[in-house]
Amino acid sequence: MNYEIKIDKEIAGTRADAVLAESIPDVSRSFIQKLFEQDGVELNGAPCPSKKYKVKDGDIFRLTFPEPKMLEVMPEDIPIDIVYEDEDVIVVNKPKGMVVHPAPGNYTGTMVNALMYHCGDRLSSINGVIRPGIVHRIDKDTSGLLLVAKNDVAHESLSAQLAAHSVTRKYQALVYDNIKDDEGTVDAPLGRDPANRLKRAVSYGSDARPAVTHYRVLERFGKYTFIEARLETGRTHQIRVHMAYIRHPLVGDMVYGPKVKRPGIKVDGQLLHAKVIGFIHPRTGEYMEFDSKLPEEFARVLAELRSQH
Repeated sequence: MNYEIKIDKEIAGTRADAVLAESIPDVSRSFIQKLFEQDGVELNGAPCPSKKYKVKDGDIFRLTFPEPKMLEVMPEDIPIDIVYEDEDVIVVNKPKGMVVHPAPGNYTGTMVNALMYHCGDRLSSINGVIRPGIVHRIDKDTSGLLLVAKNDVAHESLSAQLAAHSVTRKYQALVYDNIKDDEGTVDAPLGRDPANRLKRAVSYGSDARPAVTHYRVLERFGKYTFIEARLETGRTHQIRVHMAYIRHPLVGDMVYGPKVKRPGIKVDGQLLHAKVIGFIHPRTGEYMEFDSKLPEEFARVLAELRSQH
């Protein structure tokens, strides 16, 4: 498997291993660092000299992944925060930094490994051995509620609800600068970024799909705004791309956020939390909705901002 990544001026000066890890979904920085050791990273047609190389505008990286091995996903005794569980569904609160399902560089320590230990063979098989029970996903550096199906009937029902845009999904995020309007909607299709196929962008190309995000302001802090974002559709990186598109990128977002370092808040990854999820139970037909607390880091940042205003 090969990846090609072109560097733009906004991220110039950042370490190569950090940029590459952020640019490829579900791949860890340690995996990228091993690629450097195995001469699996080319820079402008020649081996990249160092994982610490500071990238430049116009640099082109080519990554060659080793051939995938026959993958057997193993259960792992990893603590998970179960918000709700019955014979059909599980709602879990995923911590920031945890990958949802196995992928290159993250074959262990994922939510799927933890769910397999907890549930045994009581997970939907529709998405195969890599994603058992996984109906939708959350980015590695996004925390919050994830809906999991324990059987195929439940999976089909929940997938149909997602396709019909009837699942309630509310996120909370901290974005840069002051959003003047109290609420708004970003209705802009998303596709692959033509300058970097591993990123998403507002696009009207052949691969673009409709994407709608509704947002409302919860609090203003001058240089920052605390918002709720409600997904009507659920495209990859949707909130991150849409907020960057209206020039209010998420604080801590290395991929879509401002590349010139701003003084002030220091966080590891974007401040984005999947706070509320609601759905029709596949067996009972009852509408169920669950809420979750903001993670400690996010709550700490808000407390600091409130103390300054």
